[in-house]
Amino acid sequence: MIELTEYTLNVKDLKSYYFLPSGVVKAVDGVSFKIEKGEALGVIGESGSGKSTIGWSVVRLLPHPGKVVGGEIFFLDQNILELDADEIRKIRWKKISMVTQSAMNAFDPLMKIGDQITEAILIHEKVPRNSAMKKTEDLFQRVGLETSRLKDHPHELSGGMKQRAMIAMALACKPGLIIADEPTTALDVIVQAQILRLLEELRTSLTSSSIMFISHDLSVIVELCDKILIMYGGKMMEYASTPTVIKKPLHPYTKGLLNSFPRIEETEMRFDSIPGSPPDMANIPKGCIFHPRCKYAENVCREHVPEIVNVEDNHFVACHLVKGEIAR
Repeated sequence: MIELTEYTLNVKDLKSYYFLPSGVVKAVDGVSFKIEKGEALGVIGESGSGKSTIGWSVVRLLPHPGKVVGGEIFFLDQNILELDADEIRKIRWKKISMVTQSAMNAFDPLMKIGDQITEAILIHEKVPRNSAMKKTEDLFQRVGLETSRLKDHPHELSGGMKQRAMIAMALACKPGLIIADEPTTALDVIVQAQILRLLEELRTSLTSSSIMFISHDLSVIVELCDKILIMYGGKMMEYASTPTVIKKPLHPYTKGLLNSFPRIEETEMRFDSIPGSPPDMANIPKGCIFHPRCKYAENVCREHVPEIVNVEDNHFVACHLVKGEIAR
């Protein structure tokens, strides 16, 4: 187990852009957050908000033509943006692992599942092959899979099984940080519930590992995470502890998200959708990126990008309304 400092991950003013023939897409533009030892951070937002780009930036695997153009990403005390290709490969899987949206695409279709997990262990740990195979069997049992399935190829497993196998691979080298990017995508609701229960069990047992959970489902984030980062159009809207975001949401976008999903303790509740659509990231509006959909928007919102302010006790918000620059 690696020794962790106070912050497993410390991201400062991250900027990750995609350079397309039609223009520059600022997928992540000036985002900062920290994940402490053993903490789970939930990153949430609509499609195109930049949440997955954050995860791929951390592991230095942004797809072409994406590029991290600014900021710092400290894993423990090391800025991973300064590492060369060989150095970053030594960190992936051993210290930072990732559970991707599509487990089928993450596995080699020609190799047996068990061999792929065993190879990941052998690459990063100096252990005999039989020890690595035994560890792979233990991991399969931990995620609720029969060890006989280790001999199967990816296409022989169901979607839920492949996702569990992906989680087993992510745990193989006892990483300090696990990034789970929409791990229940494309699964039916029953299998989704099983995967989420597994993640919750792992969440409570992995006291020395931190988790970044990326999702568009706020109810899942609330259940699993200690802190929440709200993303919209590549920008950070709000960032605070989960109880603070739920009980004292300050950004209009956060309030809109909270009002759009059901709460079983309230028998009578009106659901309010957020009007409009997410922004065209190749043609973002001037000023606050959320102002075309915000009922509080005034001229200052249309002209100036709001600063991120610490309202109180590490509750960060980017909104002119919160700063008192417009009337409620």
